[in-house]
Amino acid sequence: MLKRLQLCSAIIFGLLASQPAWPAGGADELKRFVNDTRTVSAKFTQIQTNERGEKLASSSGEMILSRPGRFRWSYTQPYDQLMVCDGAKIWLYDPDLSQVTVRPAAEALSGTPAALLAQKSTLTDQFSIEELGQRQGSEGVRLRPLNADGDFEAIELWLSRGAPDRMVFLDRIGNRTEVAFSQIQVNGKIDETQLRFKPPKGVEVVESGGGPQRTTE
Repeated sequence: MLKRLQLCSAIIFGLLASQPAWPAGGADELKRFVNDTRTVSAKFTQIQTNERGEKLASSSGEMILSRPGRFRWSYTQPYDQLMVCDGAKIWLYDPDLSQVTVRPAAEALSGTPAALLAQKSTLTDQFSIEELGQRQGSEGVRLRPLNADGDFEAIELWLSRGAPDRMVFLDRIGNRTEVAFSQIQVNGKIDETQLRFKPPKGVEVVESGGGPQRTTE
């Protein structure tokens, strides 16, 4: 789940961070998004299916993205889970386990398009880009990693009116994860406190590379 959360947020940040030479067709929507977008907030639904099209899992929640390098990905169904990136660290909070896992953002997002935030490269350095045309009022592109060692075979991104409304992740064993966005707001005012995280009192905090610690405040 953490990997998919990273990729959902990372692919959008990758687009915000760079201006590659896009193929024709979806170019206008992509350019609008790349050039003009500073913040995005939306509700989302996420559905995972296997190679036979059978549903494996579904979830929903809300997300906030703020350029550069910050996001909040909050699941509310079927259970609460929260992931916050403040630009330096990524905090993954599971209320049911009363546990927070924290990792450096650069480490957690290594190998994903979010790494482009800290580089002067473009998506075309790490992905081949294929035009998908128009579907259900949205323009689409398919990104295929040039490095075959990753978890995903391809990522589809669909945009309309200069904002993403659907993303599809296809992994190497045939599973498909589709994330659909609704109530999308672009460049709206963001509550900055939503992009910071302080572990609640009494939860276990697990630092990357270290043992668990208990909050004392």
